[in-house]
Amino acid sequence: MMPQFLPGATIGVMGGGQLGRMFAMAARRMGYRVHVFTPEENSPAGQLADATTTASYADEEAVGRFARQLDVLTFEFENIPAQTIDWCAALCVVRPAGAILNTAQNRLREKTFLSEGNLPVASFRAVRSAAELAAALDQIGRPAILKSASFGYDGKGQRRIFAQENVDEIWAARPGDELILERAVDFEKEVSVLVARGADGSSSTFPVCENVHRHHILDVTSVPAKIEPAVEKNAALLARTIAEQLDLVGLLAVEMFLRSDGELLVNELAPRPHNSGHWSIEGCATSQFEQQVRAVCGLPLGATEILQPTAMANLLGDAWQNGEPHWARALGTPGVHLHLYGKREPRPGRKMGHLTATASSADAAVRKVLEARAALGDARS
Repeated sequence: MMPQFLPGATIGVMGGGQLGRMFAMAARRMGYRVHVFTPEENSPAGQLADATTTASYADEEAVGRFARQLDVLTFEFENIPAQTIDWCAALCVVRPAGAILNTAQNRLREKTFLSEGNLPVASFRAVRSAAELAAALDQIGRPAILKSASFGYDGKGQRRIFAQENVDEIWAARPGDELILERAVDFEKEVSVLVARGADGSSSTFPVCENVHRHHILDVTSVPAKIEPAVEKNAALLARTIAEQLDLVGLLAVEMFLRSDGELLVNELAPRPHNSGHWSIEGCATSQFEQQVRAVCGLPLGATEILQPTAMANLLGDAWQNGEPHWARALGTPGVHLHLYGKREPRPGRKMGHLTATASSADAAVRKVLEARAALGDARS
C-alpha cells in the first residue's frame, strides 16, 4: 500500500521561490508542517515555512539532516541536482520521483520522452557541432529555434534562426554546448493544462488556461480558454497521458501550442505548480497548491471546476521603476486580488508578484486585471 501522509506530517520543499511560498500557505492551512531547503537567505518560501535549511544543494550533510526530518519531499522547481534528490530518496519519500525531474530539466531528454511516447511535438534535433546544426537545419527547415538543453526558462538560452543567417556565425554565438534545434511553430494560441496524479493512479486536470507571453515571459493567463470543446478535451487527455507515462505522483504543468487547425503540440513540461495556474487560488474550487499537497500526501484529489472566469497578470520588477507601485489604486476594483512574493529587490523582468481578477467572462476578467495593473503606475495622489 502506498504511504499516506495526514495533516500534522512534515512536507519538505526543495527550492525557496514563490511557488514554494504559495505551497506553504496551502499546506499550513491544511495542518501540515513545511520545511524548506534553499541556498537563498530570506527566501520567499522560507518566510512562511515552519523551518528552513539554508545550504548548498551540493552539501550532502545538510541535505541529509533536512531529509531525515521529513515525511515526504516535493519540489517547487525542477532544476535540482540529481545527486541531491538521490540523497533525499534514501531517507524519505520523494514525490514526484527524481527521474521525472531529470527528464523535465533537460529539453532534449524531455522532447525525446514525448516523441518516444507518440505525443505530438514540433520536429527537433540534438545539436553538438556546427556540422550537426547545418544538418539539422536542412532536415527541419527555417525558421527554427536553437535552445540550450538545460537551465533555460522565460526565453533565456534561445535564439531564433531565419533563412538568411550564416550557420558558422550562429554556432559561434551559441547559447551553450548541449543544444536542441526545434522547428518554429506557427500557432494560434499558447495554452497550458495542469494535471494532478495520486499514488493510487487517480488523476484530475484543471481547465485549460489561455496564456499570453511578452518578451518570452508569461504576461496574462485567462480561464476559461477561448477554445473549442474538442480542443479542451484533447488537451486534458494529453496531460493525463503524459502524467501516466511518467508515473507521476504530484502536479504537472503541460504547456502546449494550439495551431489554427486545432492540432495541439506539447512544448514544455514542469512537474510542479506553474505560473499559469495562479488563477486557481481565487478562481477554482481547489487551488493548484492545495492539489499538490493532496497528491503528494496521498489524499483524495480536489474538485477543479471554475468558480468564476478569472485572469492573472504577472507583476515584474519593472513596475517599481518609478518607485513603489500604487497598490490602493490597483485594489480599488472589486474582484481584484494582490499576491506579492516577499522579494526585496525588484529588477526588470523579475517576477515579484501577480494580480488576479474575477468577472462574468474571461474577457472581462482580462480587462479588469490589466486595468488594475496599469493603475499601479498612475500618478500618486
